Amino acid sequence: MEKERTLVLIKPDGVKKHLIGEVIRRFEMRGLKIVALQMTSPTKKQMDLHYPKDKEWIANLGNNTIKSYKEFEIQSTLKEDYGTENPYEIGLKVRHWLIDFMTSGPIVKMVVEGLHAIKMVRKIIGQTVPAFAEPGTIRGDFSIDSPDFANMNKRAVKNLIHASGSKKEAEHEILLWFSPEDIHSYEGVHDIF
Repeated sequence: MEKERTLVLIKPDGVKKHLIGEVIRRFEMRGLKIVALQMTSPTKKQMDLHYPKDKEWIANLGNNTIKSYKEFEIQSTLKEDYGTENPYEIGLKVRHWLIDFMTSGPIVKMVVEGLHAIKMVRKIIGQTVPAFAEPGTIRGDFSIDSPDFANMNKRAVKNLIHASGSKKEAEHEILLWFSPEDIHSYEGVHDIF
């Protein structure tokens, strides 16, 4: 068994809802450790580096938008709202909304460490779409936003928090947001390593 590290960003809506302490509390209650922590106001350049630029990732954003139009039976058409039905072109607009949202106010960035930290953190925060997140998760308890409402208002889904989705993503994101000397190591009472 190996301890993992993952990046967590409390997004501007989470900061504005005064959820910083609650988020940290939930991670620490599960025995996870906060090994780096800082509030910052990210620049558009930082957020552009954070979100992938590869065609597949961007097209997936567009495909998720197309899926939500069908799932929520949105009356307007993609052509009316986006000027295109091409998933990649739609994804570029959604990525732009994400960057605008993430630079709309301060965020809290942290590195969380522990056994299965990547999966554990994602389980604690809940599904990406708050409207469908289980009660008891951070998103399920503190947000009800959904893609249909966000798409109607031409903005990103306000889902409170970001957490790395894989070991590779976590390694990249931690290096992007923290220097090695900003990350601390200490023994906690829950350490089983």
